[in-house]
Amino acid sequence: MPITEILVRNAEMFGPEVCLTEINMDLQESHHVSWIEYELIENNPAGEYRREMTWLVFDEKANRMANLLLKRGIKKGDKVAILLMNCLEWLPIYFGIIKAGAVAVPLNFRYTAEEIKYCLELSESIALIFGPEFIGRVETIYRQMPQVKLLLFAGENRPSFAESYDRLTANCCSEDPKVRLTDEDDAVIYFSSGTTGFPKAILHIHQSLMSACCTEVIHHGQKRDDNFLCIPPLYHTGAKMHWFGSLLSGSKAVLLRGVKPEWILKTVSEEKITIVWLLVPWAQDILDAIESGDVDLEDYELSQWRLMHIGAQPVPRSLINRWKKYFPNQLYDTNYGLSESIGPGCVHLGVENIHKVGAIGLPGYKWKAKISDENGVSVQQGQVGELAVKGPGVMKCYYNDPEATAATLKNGWLFTGDMARMDEDGFIYLVDRKKDVIITGGENIYPVQIEDFLRAHDAIKDVAVIGLPDKRVGEIVAAIIELKPGADCTEEDINEFCAGLPRYKRPRKVIFDTVPRNPTGKIEKPRLREKYCTLGLVSAVSSR
Repeated sequence: MPITEILVRNAEMFGPEVCLTEINMDLQESHHVSWIEYELIENNPAGEYRREMTWLVFDEKANRMANLLLKRGIKKGDKVAILLMNCLEWLPIYFGIIKAGAVAVPLNFRYTAEEIKYCLELSESIALIFGPEFIGRVETIYRQMPQVKLLLFAGENRPSFAESYDRLTANCCSEDPKVRLTDEDDAVIYFSSGTTGFPKAILHIHQSLMSACCTEVIHHGQKRDDNFLCIPPLYHTGAKMHWFGSLLSGSKAVLLRGVKPEWILKTVSEEKITIVWLLVPWAQDILDAIESGDVDLEDYELSQWRLMHIGAQPVPRSLINRWKKYFPNQLYDTNYGLSESIGPGCVHLGVENIHKVGAIGLPGYKWKAKISDENGVSVQQGQVGELAVKGPGVMKCYYNDPEATAATLKNGWLFTGDMARMDEDGFIYLVDRKKDVIITGGENIYPVQIEDFLRAHDAIKDVAVIGLPDKRVGEIVAAIIELKPGADCTEEDINEFCAGLPRYKRPRKVIFDTVPRNPTGKIEKPRLREKYCTLGLVSAVSSR
């Protein structure tokens, strides 16, 4: 059953009930803003405000969006991209695209103009809806994208090169367009990246979306009286697929723009939140704020908060032990997944298995998992191999990339690129990543992109980018830089040069050293990790 039918059901059964609330906190009142926090709430309007939407209005807005697209000649299978910060309009736009029979293409709000252009071309998107934060980026590329026939702007002060989403949809019919959809129809494209660092377009069918709904409800038991707090960006499969549990159960959710500990706790308290999905750094910030006295749990009503779960990066056992000290009555779960498996849940710990914290868990609802050798054959229990998963949420393909698809999908199994082992009880533990992806604060960072950028510096002979362990965000980006003979370059020079990178990609540590390469010319990153992770950082390291 296509997921759009769940929205129609909710509008019919729970029409006047609030389903979504957006809360926007005041950035300017923050006395300290971390780099992750700044990235998430950058460009938000100042001032705290709260907006609500009912199930009926949600469905009507989705219908208006769908009818606008159909009116403009968008047909079944066409690609429509979304470039918005988290907001109340995001999900109705997403569902409107799907209701029209088109394929929704969410874009990372951190993408540069060139990355936006690349993803629009790769996905063959012919329409783009974007928000005020992206006017400058879109303006620099829209003339270079003749395939994009429709540019819609959601917000005030519309740029001249785009049409108004609000005005156009207000004049469209609010009735369901009745486009026939099947489980096998293409539904969405999400973006990931391979070893080269270039984004891959991950195509999913409607069956994948529906499977995510069922997986979330089975794993976390959402009911009508639950209220889910959604903080991560909606372009990511993780946040949206967890919200799908709210959709299927007909329960409420809150979109919070801001991640300061007091903001999260205040929202949980005032909105009567029952389920929160966090990233490791946000959980650590809450604990640090409690232990430093910056927040007092007695100031908040948290007794209804029944479940906290974490995904997107390895979860330290010590973190959950600390968490349970302050929240002893809460359930806890670890989620593992990737965009190719429609987000979280193909493997999860399970709330009943907290004694196994440190593992990513067991195969999720209707999922299978195995640890394989290079030939795809399962290794013996306890041995390390590549984690592969099979289930109803496996992607259809990498769109327009049959070679990458063939390398990742084999006999129905999705090979994740993560190295793992399985214990005697069947619980899976991640060991290392097969690729050199750095995961920082739940976001994937691809070293080759940063290396290529740094190599443009006149003083740099060679460079290697690796991830170093960090208590708060999992890993931080470290650049090992080999200077040209006689070159005069300081860490300040490198930091200034890297201002041209998006904030989350900038190296947090700069190390001046020789870059080792093997006889075939490949950088020996295992040697670098061993040197700087296990032997300690040399005095040449700077931390920002």
